[in-house]
Amino acid sequence: MEYGYTIIYVPSVEDALDFYARAFGFDVKFVHESKTYGELNTGKTTLAFASHEMGEMNLGSQYSKGNLNEKPFGIELAFVTEDVFAAFDKAVEVGAVPLQLPVEKPWGQVVGYVRAVDGSVIELCSPIND
Repeated sequence: MEYGYTIIYVPSVEDALDFYARAFGFDVKFVHESKTYGELNTGKTTLAFASHEMGEMNLGSQYSKGNLNEKPFGIELAFVTEDVFAAFDKAVEVGAVPLQLPVEKPWGQVVGYVRAVDGSVIELCSPIND
């Protein structure tokens, strides 16, 4: 078994791809011609987006839309960077909602949290030094 990708269901796949590219510097890898699915180049594991319509099609009545105006689901995406403070500021500059300013944790890692325009929680963190 291998972890392949994460799919976030969003109101607009194109808007999500644009936000994540501008906020975090990821390049767009693929966009389906229907604009209901797209992927970013994020390293070994792909970060993908699908439309709410696709979520409803795939999951039927079990599907629940994420919403920036409601409490987030109990999941976060973690992006590792050498400069958490700059990454945090850049994300907020392009529309992310600040949740927790970056702070140094007792184990030495710097961690901050923002909420993406689609409502997802993003952890911005420095590498953990083993």
